[in-house]
Amino acid sequence: MSIAVLDFGGQYAHLIANRIRRLHAYARICSPQVSLDELQGVRGLILSGGPASVHDPGQPPYNPTLFDSGLPILGLCYGHQLLCRHLGGEVTPGHTREFGAARLQIGKALGVLQGLEYEERVWMSHQDTVSRLPAGFEVLASTGDCHMAAVYDPNRRIYGLQFHPEVRHTVHGMRILDNFVELCDCPRDWTMDHYLEQQAEELKKQTSGRKVFLLVSGGVDSSVAFLMLNRILGEERVLGLHIDNGFMRHNETDTVRRLLAESGFSNLHVVDASTEFLASVEGVVDPEEKRRRIGAQFLHTRDRALADLQLDPEEWLLGQGTLYTDTIESGGTAHAAVIKTHHNRVDLIEKLLAEGKVVEPLAQLYKDEARELGEKLGLPHHLVWRHPFPGPGLAVRALCSDGRPNWEGVEEAQERARKLAARRELAVEILPLRSVGVQGDGRTYAHPALVWGAAGWEALEELSTELTNSIPQINRVIYLLGPSPRPGQGLKPAHLTRQRLDLLRQADSLAMAALERHGLMQEVTQMPTVLLPLSSDGVQESVVLRPISTDDFMTARSSPLPRAFVDEICGQLLAVKGIEAVFCDITHKPPGTVEWE
Repeated sequence: MSIAVLDFGGQYAHLIANRIRRLHAYARICSPQVSLDELQGVRGLILSGGPASVHDPGQPPYNPTLFDSGLPILGLCYGHQLLCRHLGGEVTPGHTREFGAARLQIGKALGVLQGLEYEERVWMSHQDTVSRLPAGFEVLASTGDCHMAAVYDPNRRIYGLQFHPEVRHTVHGMRILDNFVELCDCPRDWTMDHYLEQQAEELKKQTSGRKVFLLVSGGVDSSVAFLMLNRILGEERVLGLHIDNGFMRHNETDTVRRLLAESGFSNLHVVDASTEFLASVEGVVDPEEKRRRIGAQFLHTRDRALADLQLDPEEWLLGQGTLYTDTIESGGTAHAAVIKTHHNRVDLIEKLLAEGKVVEPLAQLYKDEARELGEKLGLPHHLVWRHPFPGPGLAVRALCSDGRPNWEGVEEAQERARKLAARRELAVEILPLRSVGVQGDGRTYAHPALVWGAAGWEALEELSTELTNSIPQINRVIYLLGPSPRPGQGLKPAHLTRQRLDLLRQADSLAMAALERHGLMQEVTQMPTVLLPLSSDGVQESVVLRPISTDDFMTARSSPLPRAFVDEICGQLLAVKGIEAVFCDITHKPPGTVEWE
């Protein structure tokens, strides 16, 4: 018995299944075109969100007979809009934009909303909105910008929610999903032990006597995958490869070597390929091109290591610690949009995947599940809870530029942003560079807005949400920590060089050490330090601290930093030769991705 999640390509489609499994009910992902015959044993349907609009001529096809199945149905975001439109309601395109936290006022705490308070904090990510309900439907709850935020048909047991209960930042989202599981009368017998047993069988079948050459970064994902493969296949059939790509943190390779050795791993090979990686991205500015070249270079380095170790490529499969977030953000499922191409999802990797030559034991999991699995397998706590570090490393935290500012369509947006900031006695300026974001399950490549002036966290959070929701040219907001007054800055030409990476390494090392000193390493889930080519003299640069809190990395809240920490780290960074300004990224996800590129 299970619940089927119909995947319309949303960033959170698989996260819904994750959350249902957290409630110990089995959930499986299905195509929206699945037939009723293929749903034997299914007790309920959940329609995911997606990057499309119900008005798009190319919207994902679906099986209309599913709505006549008699099964309980829960539509989320795009799924909510789709079911309302299909059943005779109307959806208004593009006039309402809500990204991030919203207040839900509940008029009727019935069905999936049973047991909730009158007002709840929920997480939105949409532009279209339902404007007229189908016959038989009633409104359960609303937000200030969305009257039909939760609706239902009590006779057909069909529910539609414009918000996302599956994300951690919908405070009682798990209660909502638990109510739906109860409504479906679905058994509660799924556990992580079941997952381990299933994966052990699949890994043995997939490898079929062959061996696995696993790329080990030293982060939690690859470390858990390394331990899992060693346990299931045996050390003689697994070899870990750690590649120093030149984009590592300060002393990162030595730290990884030491931590894995202390954890009992003896089958780890380390190579220094920093010169080759730097050469591969020389002169590159575009973030997607950087990621593609770095991903390809990882494979070239792996092949060279195989040759140096005299290992037969046909005998050794490629292993990766890929999580589901990597897959979905790379557009790796039907109808999903490409947010950013992860290094483990470049074209060459996709080709190997299609040939069955890649082993990814964690590919169906999220970060919180990978950590739970690591603890269950006995991985040391300090490895399980290390801050994540992207495969391309500092290469995607050092923004590059040809020095030519991009101001297309910004002049009018600048004036609107200034009026919004002035209401809180703050100043704002849209910056002449761009970063990657995610809004409405789709990729954005838009401008950060810089805010400065005296303000508390709550006011900054509200302004950040207002700016990104109401001005399409802005997908990220940063706040000036120092110096005061703000220096006049422009965009300077900048590429990936050892000098810039060393500067970022120093800044990142100071930031990580400060988090440790202040006891914030678990309260702040991750804090990338980002180097921006913003300069007043064409030489110095600026850094951004990006503190976030999240479990699954599909959504994230910007973490407010204690004043003592801010004062200390700002002073330390401004004392570094080459750094002239320090900012803090105050954007949630959505609309801003965790990494800037």
